[in-house]
This record gives sequence, structure tokens and C-alpha cells, in this order.
Amino acid sequence: MPSPHNGTTPPEVLFVCIHNAGRSQMAAALLARHAGDSVVVRSAGTAPGESINPAVVAVMNEIGIDLFASGAEPKLLTDTAVEASDVVITMGCGDECPFYPGKRYLDWPLEDPAGKGVDDVRPIRDEIDRRVQALLAELRGSTSAVEAKHP
Repeated sequence: MPSPHNGTTPPEVLFVCIHNAGRSQMAAALLARHAGDSVVVRSAGTAPGESINPAVVAVMNEIGIDLFASGAEPKLLTDTAVEASDVVITMGCGDECPFYPGKRYLDWPLEDPAGKGVDDVRPIRDEIDRRVQALLAELRGSTSAVEAKHP
């Protein structure tokens, strides 16, 4: 399936984890903060939780990101979200994440913040932020690089 990205519209990035209550929420919020309107950002889960992990909310508040103010809530992964995305980043959902030919997939093996306190979630947030900034630098460096990875 060809990518909807045509070089004149912002690339679209989808972050996916199982519950969409931790890692994918942090990644989406961090990319949205760093990229502004230059990237369309989504997150979803294969089996969404009822609410965002409180420790995740707390560590994001520490750096000035209010997940609730931005309307963040766990969402079910849909085929439509995957089809609309140029880059799909999975975070621990393994075989539960759908695969669409022609999409660029990255798997970020990150520790799950579920059941962890703030002190243990901070390093996960910081690693996600490092990866998000590297991804953004790549996307900004060449939108044609994103397109080239879509056969």
C-alpha cells in the first residue's frame, strides 16, 4: 500500500503499545511538543487500558506536559490509524500489532512503566525522549527519506 505522505503534507507517526497508557502516550506527547505542526502524531493500544498510568502523568507534568489537558486517553488501535501513518513505532506489543506492507515500522524495546513509581518511570521517559528527538531529526533531515522507505 503506498504511503499517504507526499512531501507537501506533514509525515504521520503512530506510537503503539498494548495498553496505550504509558510508553506510547509519553512518546506521542514528546513528539508533539518537539515537532509542533511539522508532524501528525497519534498513539493507540492493542488492548487499551481504562486510564493513563498515574506515574506517567506525573513524570510528564515534571517537564511541563499535561497529558490530560491535551486530551490524552487510551485509544484502541485501528486499521485506519495504521493506514494513515508513514511511520509506525511499536513498543512491546509484539505480534498483536498489525503489519501493513509499505509502512515503515520501528520497534522500540522499552521497559513497561506499568506498576512502577515515578522514580522508575523517569528513565523510561528520558529514553523515549532521546529516541523521539532522533526520529524527529531524521524526519526533518529529509522527508524524502520517509518516502523512500515506502515501496
